Amino acid sequence: MNRKELQRKRTMTYFINAAHEILEEEGIKKVTIRKVAKKAGYNSATIYNYFENLDHLIFFAAMRYIKDYTLALPKYLKDADNALDRFLKVWECFCHFSYKKPEIYYAIFFPDLDKDLEDYVIEYYKLFPEELGSQTKDISNMLLKHNIYKRGMMTVNECVKEGFIRDKDAESLNEMTTLLHEGILLKVIKGKMEYDEALEKTMKYINLIVNAFLIK
Repeated sequence: MNRKELQRKRTMTYFINAAHEILEEEGIKKVTIRKVAKKAGYNSATIYNYFENLDHLIFFAAMRYIKDYTLALPKYLKDADNALDRFLKVWECFCHFSYKKPEIYYAIFFPDLDKDLEDYVIEYYKLFPEELGSQTKDISNMLLKHNIYKRGMMTVNECVKEGFIRDKDAESLNEMTTLLHEGILLKVIKGKMEYDEALEKTMKYINLIVNAFLIK
């Protein structure tokens, strides 16, 4: 990283840290450009030299919470014996962290941004590579695909390769599990479902969906 890139990272970090502090203290809906600029010690216009809009800034601030998820994944996957085990463990880990911070995860995976979501994720990890942690190549590739459907397909395709799922069923399995998660995540955000119930029901229904598609 050259001097210009280091300066850009430093300035962006000031804004990201300020947004993160507001997010922690007041909640995601209270993060504004004016508040972030004031806390970081800059004027509001300067933020637009580094971020396209408020959603872009919030996305980067929210990505801090993904670090706990990425660091926890190896522990969840430690005893996974095959692709199907990994598929279920990845979902269990993801649900655990997303239901603990539902609004944050919704901001990360369903943001209103101009470019493809993966472009922003790659940009973020290029700036902060240390936050990817120590992952296998397959898991690192999955983490870089923050289009939630593409993420899911990576683990589903591994199940196809190992003979658990038919290729023709892969997209249906992926779509059903991701739609299930999105629906329950919204219930948690709206206060209609608590963490324990959300996690239990999601994993129960994911297992039922998987069993329906398993090659017997």
